[in-house]
Amino acid sequence: MPNALELKAVSKRYGARTALDGVNLSVEEGQTIAVLGPNGAGKSTLLNIALGLLPATSGSATVLGRKPADALRGGRVGVLLQESGLLEDVPVKELIAAGAGMYPKPLPVELTMRAARVDDLATRPIGKLSGGQRQRVRFALALIGDPDLLVLDEPTVGLDVEGRRALWQEVRARRHTTLFATHYLTEADDYADRVILLAGGRIVADGPVDTIKSLVGGLEVRFTLDGADTGPLWTLPGVLRVRVEGGTAVLQTAASDATLRALFAALPDVRDVRTAGTDLESAFMTLTGGA
Repeated sequence: MPNALELKAVSKRYGARTALDGVNLSVEEGQTIAVLGPNGAGKSTLLNIALGLLPATSGSATVLGRKPADALRGGRVGVLLQESGLLEDVPVKELIAAGAGMYPKPLPVELTMRAARVDDLATRPIGKLSGGQRQRVRFALALIGDPDLLVLDEPTVGLDVEGRRALWQEVRARRHTTLFATHYLTEADDYADRVILLAGGRIVADGPVDTIKSLVGGLEVRFTLDGADTGPLWTLPGVLRVRVEGGTAVLQTAASDATLRALFAALPDVRDVRTAGTDLESAFMTLTGGA
């Protein structure tokens, strides 16, 4: 069986700027994979090449054993992109029914509308919808063809908490192969089987969420800094990294007990101290150089 997606030494350059730099990626069928990275890391470029919407400068891409554009035209890929327009004057159900007509074996329109939670908007014109409602319509259009591969670029932008949860429950229930890019790291932590972390157009980490976290290692010590000099923090025993977020200092440490004893000795007025295992956000910040 061919992989759902295969990228081999894919690079994309715009003049002197390199958006992707020799990316190799294999995605097996049935996986849910999050593509993460700071702005400009190459996430959208990777997805667009995987969809055949952009040509690679070098390297090759296949989707389900076919050229990406052929897989897309054959109805085997469902797509939700950040910048996808909708026909403003068309009612929701009419638009989704028209989308169904473009696929050889679409899902029932009513079933798809319920899955995307737009069944109560059936007669409403697209132009009368809120941003979150439009996003749910885009999700319905991505599902309607019953695709083998779902490609979602920032799928929950504009959705409330309940809407985000409902979307991911639907994705997981259908067991498609899913490739998604998101800025919501908790979504990757909660729903991805695997994380691809991009920085500077290259894959800097690839694996299950727990594996990505383990690449950073150690525990975190967080506390309120109140404008104190961060210089002494680097000298504390066990400290591997120091990060400041607003008024909070975050220490990555390989020896939390020793770090805490020295911290209280060096800064006796320190407050709001807490320790925790490394989370995905901390791993993201460390592995992408704090971008």
